[in-house]
Amino acid sequence: MEERELSQNKMGTARMFPLILSMAVPAMFSMLVQALYNIVDSYFVSQVSEKGLAAISLAFPIQNLLIAFGVGTAVGVTSLISRRLGQGRQDEADSAATHGILLSLCTYVLFALYGAFFTTPFFRMFESDPEIVQMGDTYISICCIFSFGLFVEISLEKILQATGNMIWPMIFQLVGAVSNIILDPILIFGMFGMPAMGVAGAAIATVGGQIIAMIFSIVVVVLREHAVRITFRGFRPHWRTVRDIYTVGLPAIVMQSIGTVMTMALNGILSAFSTAAYTVFGLYFKLQSFVFMPVFGLTQGLMPIMGYNYGARNKKRLLSALKQGCVIALIIMTLGLLVFLLFPAQLLGIFNASRELLEIGVPALRIIASCFLFAALGIVSSTLFQAVGRGVYSLIVSLMRQLVVLVPAAWVLARITGEVNAVWWAFPIAEVFSLIASIFLFLRLYRKEIRVLETARER
Repeated sequence: MEERELSQNKMGTARMFPLILSMAVPAMFSMLVQALYNIVDSYFVSQVSEKGLAAISLAFPIQNLLIAFGVGTAVGVTSLISRRLGQGRQDEADSAATHGILLSLCTYVLFALYGAFFTTPFFRMFESDPEIVQMGDTYISICCIFSFGLFVEISLEKILQATGNMIWPMIFQLVGAVSNIILDPILIFGMFGMPAMGVAGAAIATVGGQIIAMIFSIVVVVLREHAVRITFRGFRPHWRTVRDIYTVGLPAIVMQSIGTVMTMALNGILSAFSTAAYTVFGLYFKLQSFVFMPVFGLTQGLMPIMGYNYGARNKKRLLSALKQGCVIALIIMTLGLLVFLLFPAQLLGIFNASRELLEIGVPALRIIASCFLFAALGIVSSTLFQAVGRGVYSLIVSLMRQLVVLVPAAWVLARITGEVNAVWWAFPIAEVFSLIASIFLFLRLYRKEIRVLETARER
């Protein structure tokens, strides 16, 4: 019981900046490793063929959808657990954790069915080359059918993060990422007696790493004491808990799924120019993960702090977490901006980029990177909205960033100019509009709820 009290109290009493660092740095580190294995996956495939790289780029929206449902549901669980702990309602926090595991398994079944029966039509929408279609179909079918490791590991990771425990979730992610990195060359090229499987090997390495991480996380959760308990003995579904989870989780799912719709739409716009154009777009998402993943790791540390102090009605600490989170996010994004502006050719060179990829990719990276600073503030504000249970606000901001403004702007720029480089300017345009929306929604939230919170005495 003492461990439970300590994990709860530190979010309401510890000095804010050291607290954010202690909770965010492990997540930021593990997210950087996640970004590394995303890069490694594409790097090894690029050594096999450029068509394989194109197939993985086209597969990205479905992979993003897998993560959207897994993380989105888990975000709803994280928000509910942290708020219930802040309110001192332990039994309800435990119930939310158990519900989260079962909901993740239900979601897995849907994706397994999709992977078994419905992947080929997706690739045929964007590509007529049968080799690219076949490789993409193989890759994403494996990723979907065996995605149970992804869903269970994400759920356990987010449940522990909700309690303020960031070390074990970091280790879970490291185990999965390192396993993937080790398996990639073995299965793609055929090493140590294994056959060379190319793109299929990359997919098997991906799900293999996820399953290994899942097994490790289950062992840790079962054998160690944590601030919430997951138990299925005598369990009965509580529909109010499910509703409370998806009040935040469903907008989070939609918010992250918007990325899939956006990617599909932009792939359609870019494929009218060339295969290289949408391949560059896919490579950009691999590369930008080194910048965005640490910010997402930061928000993993911020969300339970914000949710706990909102539940405890501590306005001062809630706003302090928001302000310091914005500063840290801006520093990270500034460093990323400088790298993308100064070294775009070197970044693309990681993937054995052809001359055509470089001609399109170098200006693309520089133009898109101009939106990084706006994105930093939008991401942190969205985290605040999720932490206090206003998932719809996050959804509105994400719609502005990734769909309502971005896709129409890209389509108009492509039609008016006929130049692929013009399409990339849709990204900074969308970020400016979404930041304006974020400021408006924050001021609305502040006037209606945050302003009237009682401020607990700072220790």
